[in-house]
Amino acid sequence: MASFADRLDLLAPSPTLALDAKAKALKASGADIINFGIGEPDFNTPGHICEAAVKAIRDGFTRYTPADGLGELKEAVARKFKRDNGLDYKPDQIVISNGGKHSLYNIFLALFQPGDEVIVPVPAWVSYVPMLLLCGATPVLRPTRAENGYTLSAGELAITPRTRGLILNSPSNPTGMAYGPERLDELAELALKHDLWVVSDDIYEKIIFDDFKFHNLPMLRPELAERTVIAHGLSKTYAMTGWRVGFMAGPEKVARGVAKIQSQTTSNPCSISQKAGVAALDGPQDEVERMRASFARRRDLVLKLLAGIPGLSCPRPQGAFYVLPDVSAYLGKKYNGRVLADNDALADYLLEEAGAAVAPGSGFGDGRTLRISYAVNEADIERGLGRVKEALLKLA
Repeated sequence: MASFADRLDLLAPSPTLALDAKAKALKASGADIINFGIGEPDFNTPGHICEAAVKAIRDGFTRYTPADGLGELKEAVARKFKRDNGLDYKPDQIVISNGGKHSLYNIFLALFQPGDEVIVPVPAWVSYVPMLLLCGATPVLRPTRAENGYTLSAGELAITPRTRGLILNSPSNPTGMAYGPERLDELAELALKHDLWVVSDDIYEKIIFDDFKFHNLPMLRPELAERTVIAHGLSKTYAMTGWRVGFMAGPEKVARGVAKIQSQTTSNPCSISQKAGVAALDGPQDEVERMRASFARRRDLVLKLLAGIPGLSCPRPQGAFYVLPDVSAYLGKKYNGRVLADNDALADYLLEEAGAAVAPGSGFGDGRTLRISYAVNEADIERGLGRVKEALLKLA
C-alpha cells in the first residue's frame, strides 16, 4: 500500500477532544459523568442570533459568499474593533474564516515557514504547536510560572536570528490568566526591537472578571498594529462553537495572504452562519454579559471548592472559563497497587473513580497540572468537585 505523508507523524489527536470523546462514550454507556474537560460554553446561542440564521435560510441566502467572507460581516467586525478596542481596521484588513482555529492556521501559513522559530508561552492551547509544525516552523516553548500569573516577561526570552514570531493568548486557555499593560509593554518593546510578528489570540476577550481590563498590543502601542495579527471569533463570546465563524484582523498584506490561502482551501465560511455573525456583533449584548457574570460566579465556586482539597494550589484567573490547579502533591501516589505516575494517569483515575472528566496539563505542555473547565452548571460543579476531592483523598 502507498505510504502516507510524513507530516502525519507530526500530529497527535487533540487530548482535550480525545478526553471528551472518552467521557461521552462512558456517559452513553450509562455512567454518571460530569465533564470538566471540554472548552465550550454550555449556554444556548442567544435567540436573536438564531433568528437571523433562520431568516437567512428562508431568504435563500444559501450560496457562496466571497472567499474571504461576507462584506456585511467584515464591516460588523470592523465596528466591533472600533467600539470595543478603539482600533481602526478596514474591511480589506479582515478575513472571515471557519472558526478561530481556522483563522490561526491560515495566519501561521501566511507568516511562518521552515527555518522560522515561533515563541509559544506554555502552558498553551493544544493546537498552536501542531499547527506551527504543519507550517514547517519550529515552536520554541517558553515555560511560565503560576507565581508570575502564567505570563511571559521579556527578560525570560532568548531571541535568536531565526526568531520570527510570538504567540500571545490572553485570557488564556488553559490557565485563564491574562496579560496586563505592564507585561504587554515589555513584550511590545521586544517585538519592535527584533522585528517580530505577534499573533494575538483574543478569543476570550469578553470573558473577563473582577476589575480586569482587556488589552492587546495594538491597543497599547499603535505602532504594533503593523506587526500584530489578531485572531478572534464568535464561539466563546456568543456560545456559537458549532456555527464556525472566526475572523482575523491585521495588516492588509497579511489579510491578502490569508485570503489567498483560504480561497484555495476551504473558500468561504457558511453563508448562514455569517448572517448570524452580523446579528451577534451588531445586536444586543445583554446575553454576553449574562453569560460572563455566570462564569464569574462559577469561577469563584470552583476556587472555593478546590481550596478545600489538601495539597492543591491554583491561581485566581482573570478570564476565560478554566482553572489550572497544580496537582503535584498527588502525582506518584497509589490506588489499589496502581501508581499514578503523571497527570495523564491521574486524569484517567478521576474519570474512572470519580466520574469527573478533567484535562491533563500534559496536553498543554505542563506535567504538574489539570485543566478544569467551569462551562458546567453550578450544581454539577459542586457534585463533580466533591467527587474529585473524595477520589484524591483515597490515594496513598
